[in-house]
Amino acid sequence: MTRRFTVSGTNTAFVCAHCGLSVLPLSNGSVRNHCPACLHSLHLDVFPGDRAANCGGLLEPVEVEQHPKKGWMIAYRCQKCGHTGRNKAALDDPNQPDDFEALLAVSARQRD
Repeated sequence: MTRRFTVSGTNTAFVCAHCGLSVLPLSNGSVRNHCPACLHSLHLDVFPGDRAANCGGLLEPVEVEQHPKKGWMIAYRCQKCGHTGRNKAALDDPNQPDDFEALLAVSARQRD
C-alpha cells in the first residue's frame, strides 16, 4: 500500500528559498509546505509530506482556486522540472496564516 501522506517529522520550520521569510510550522497538526508570505514552496515531495522527490526546484504559485470542501487551493509549477501540483492554503493558522493579499495577487495574474 502506498502512503499518500506522512506527517511525522515534516511539519518543521524553514526559511523560504524565494523571499527569505522564517516560516513556522503549522499549529493545526497538518504539514506546512509553502511560505505564508509569497506562497512559494520547494519541490520536495512525491506525495504530500513524504520528502521523496529528488528535484528540490522552486515551486511557483501560478493559480488559486476555491475548492468546495478544502477551501483555497494553490496550484504550483516547478521552475526546475515543470512538475505541477496543488496545496491547501493555510489561512486559518493562528501563528502565521497565509497572506490573503498574496492569494489575490496570484489570482489576478491568472486573468492577465
